[in-house]
Amino acid sequence: MNASAKAAAVAPLLHTTPGFETDGRDTCPIREVLDRVGDTWSILVIINLQEQPVRFNALKRSIEGISQRMLTVTLRSLERDGLVTRTVRPTTPPEVEYGLTELGQSIAVPIAALGDWAAANRDQMRCARGTFDAGS
Repeated sequence: MNASAKAAAVAPLLHTTPGFETDGRDTCPIREVLDRVGDTWSILVIINLQEQPVRFNALKRSIEGISQRMLTVTLRSLERDGLVTRTVRPTTPPEVEYGLTELGQSIAVPIAALGDWAAANRDQMRCARGTFDAGS
């Protein structure tokens, strides 16, 4: 049995799983989730909030290369989707802290699975990329 036949025997046909079924608006669950976590910053924010709530500036310092505006936009989007909570403490100046909701914590499982897959297959991908680039 070749490698692709083995993979097909183990892996589900993705288009047959509930995550890929379209609803009445011609969208599927995976598209909505990828729109949120498939951007450059959302997964990094989720990773940095997983252990405990974090204040805005501490979060900004922990994510290399993110601008204040992009962190604000990302946090607002994650909050809108129910993945992040925003808590304002009545101090002077106000302290704002962000944390993951239960829903936000639950996304760690599929992100970890993707990370495991990436770690196990990165070398093969690099090799394939090198072979492809050498032939171009």
